[in-house]
Amino acid sequence: MSNDYKPVSCEVHSEYELTIMRGQQLQITWQVQPDNLITEILKPYDLITSEGSEFLLVQSASGEDKKIRLDKIIEAQLFI
Repeated sequence: MSNDYKPVSCEVHSEYELTIMRGQQLQITWQVQPDNLITEILKPYDLITSEGSEFLLVQSASGEDKKIRLDKIIEAQLFI
């Protein structure tokens, strides 16, 4: 399987790190399939690298853990 991961900018990566350190929530829209987007309010808790791609680890309000590939995130806004 080829890895088509496209790295995100250092600025975007740093914003995720700050959000994690501050314990803030984000409203995130990400692509799961070419024609399927999901938008959810999530609490990021870590950034990891796996198989040559970077992922944001998040938890939903119901406690479900998710792993979102950074280059699949379309939009992430601070949720207050």
